[in-house]
Amino acid sequence: MDALALMLAAVEEAEPSKTAFYVAGGLLAVFAVLISVLGFTRPDFPASGGAARGVMGLSAVLVVAAMTATVLTS
Repeated sequence: MDALALMLAAVEEAEPSKTAFYVAGGLLAVFAVLISVLGFTRPDFPASGGAARGVMGLSAVLVVAAMTATVLTS
């Protein structure tokens, strides 16, 4: 029984921290909800082409950050 507990402890210790994924994924989820609410409540959102490109750019950055954190912490 002690050998099993020792192996389990070694496996748990070897796993990388998932904090980066939780932060990046959480930010992406909050951003998605915020954009959805803005889109439903403001028919002209985003107001200009530049703002639309900014929203798309920020979306892409958050998605890449979440995907990178997923790969690095797996």
